[in-house]
This record gives sequence, C-alpha cells and structure tokens, in this order.
Amino acid sequence: MRLIDPHHPFYRPAWRRYLIVAAPFVWAGVEWSSGNTTWAFLFAAIGGYLAWHLVLNWRPDSKD
Repeated sequence: MRLIDPHHPFYRPAWRRYLIVAAPFVWAGVEWSSGNTTWAFLFAAIGGYLAWHLVLNWRPDSKD
C-alpha cells in the first residue's frame, strides 16, 4: 500500500516537494524542544518517509 503517489502532477515542482518534506522535520524540532520525544520521533519518521519518496527516489516523468 502506497501512502503517497509521487507521480501525481502536484509533486512536479521541486520547491513543493522540498517544502512538504521539510514541514514534518520542522515540527519534529518543535516537539523535541518541548520535550515531547514520542511526537518528535513520529514526525521525523513521517519526514523520512516523505524524503525517501519525494526527494531520494524522485524520477521525473518523460514529459518533464
């Protein structure tokens, strides 16, 4: 089961992919600084999952 479809046209602009990946990491930092380590690890894991699919394994379509 895929939770995110990286081939959707919404994810074509690079700035949008990087912003979507950065948001959970920023929130993980907020949670970590508040002492909520469980939520920090959860959001860091979400950010890692998004980074894997939207940045590290990004394959542009042939028409891009």
